[in-house]
Amino acid sequence: MKLVYDVSDKPKFSKTIVFALQQMIAIMAATLLVPMIVTSYGLEADPSAALFGAGIGTLVYIFFTKKKSPVFLGSSFTFLGAYAASVGQNFGYLGIILGVLFAGLVYVVIGLIIKFVGSGWVNKLMPAVIIGPIVALIGLSLSGTATSWMSTNGGDTYSLITILVGAVTFFAIVIASVKGSDNIKLIPFIVGIGVGYVFALVLTLIGMAAGIESLKILSFDSFSSAFVPFSVSSIVKMPDFFFLKAIQEKGWQTLSGADIGSIALIYVPIGVVELAQHIADHKNLGNIINKDLITDPGLDNTLFGDGVGSIVGSIFGGAANTTYGESIGCVAITGNASIITIMVASLGCMILSFFTPFVALINSIPKCVMGGACVALYGFIAVSGLQMLRKVDLGNSKNLFIVSGILVTGIGGLTLNFGFNEMTQGPILTVTALAVALIFGIVTNLIVNNGKLVADSSETDKK
Repeated sequence: MKLVYDVSDKPKFSKTIVFALQQMIAIMAATLLVPMIVTSYGLEADPSAALFGAGIGTLVYIFFTKKKSPVFLGSSFTFLGAYAASVGQNFGYLGIILGVLFAGLVYVVIGLIIKFVGSGWVNKLMPAVIIGPIVALIGLSLSGTATSWMSTNGGDTYSLITILVGAVTFFAIVIASVKGSDNIKLIPFIVGIGVGYVFALVLTLIGMAAGIESLKILSFDSFSSAFVPFSVSSIVKMPDFFFLKAIQEKGWQTLSGADIGSIALIYVPIGVVELAQHIADHKNLGNIINKDLITDPGLDNTLFGDGVGSIVGSIFGGAANTTYGESIGCVAITGNASIITIMVASLGCMILSFFTPFVALINSIPKCVMGGACVALYGFIAVSGLQMLRKVDLGNSKNLFIVSGILVTGIGGLTLNFGFNEMTQGPILTVTALAVALIFGIVTNLIVNNGKLVADSSETDKK
């Protein structure tokens, strides 16, 4: 696609600050949500610390990828089941840090292998006929979160009012992106989320004045907890870093060798499963910025960056990091791929994690507003995947079976579950629908091509 700012471009300082803020807003809701969920499992995970961890993890990733891959790393939801299992088996804070360490090392080991054997096999294993629908699935699989947030505002009660707020947010983003001036087109999410927030605030004030509960969309709880009672920590507060909690807990004195082995068994498979999404994300981002990231900076370096960045992020914030679709979608919609923007956003997250009012403001953004924004973000991810299929002949039955298998198993949510977690009443390990869809695609590709890996789907004979 045509970019307004390429990866190496350096926008003016004032613009960079605004662009970075937009990236931060795009990734923050999900990044802050993961530690909140972990807290519900029984461990205290500070959202501010997770924000700091995401920022420093992203800087690590940028270092390993030689400032060539403009994407932000945020808290990964894939590890939630593993966190619950760790808590359920009393592995504590150190158990989670060690678990993410094991998962990150999987990336590092695979990266080392690729460094010596090369990454040429990736294009053969996952040609456009496979990677296109896989990328589309990433966006489509996230769409349920966007519509759920719009419909219930993150709660359990369906509301037409919150859908209206989400729709207003989405349409404001569309208008800013399509009808706005050149500068406004670069910050559609700031405009859209701002409009949605003000609209939600107006409805909430009306609801409070008239006593109409359904109109009370915006919660002021984050401000109350931050400023009541007022103290120095209401303005500046050091995040409760996860490694400090592990030190206070003295987990190394209680974890046995068998415990560490159990932790590895819980987390290592997740690292393997996440490899599929890692490749798909970088294929998609490369398609958006018109560069082959699998070749340059290389899949080995992106894996090193993602793995080590995730480990560092967990040490500080308690949550493993992963490349964020919201960040990729932001790059796609705005046409701003400047790596400086991502770096400033990373530093901004680290700095602002110490400022209580900022975290309170972000936490106060209604889920329905973020849901409306995510309709655009996730939609662009799905569409970018479909764009990869433009050169694929879907009249060819070979290609048709490959794409069909991927889309139906992925959208249908076919997963592979192993073990049973008594705490969550769910499986210990789940091979995600995305990974299962990829397996179906690869196996189907091998079957229709008589066991041969074909780099370009156009090479298949037409039937």
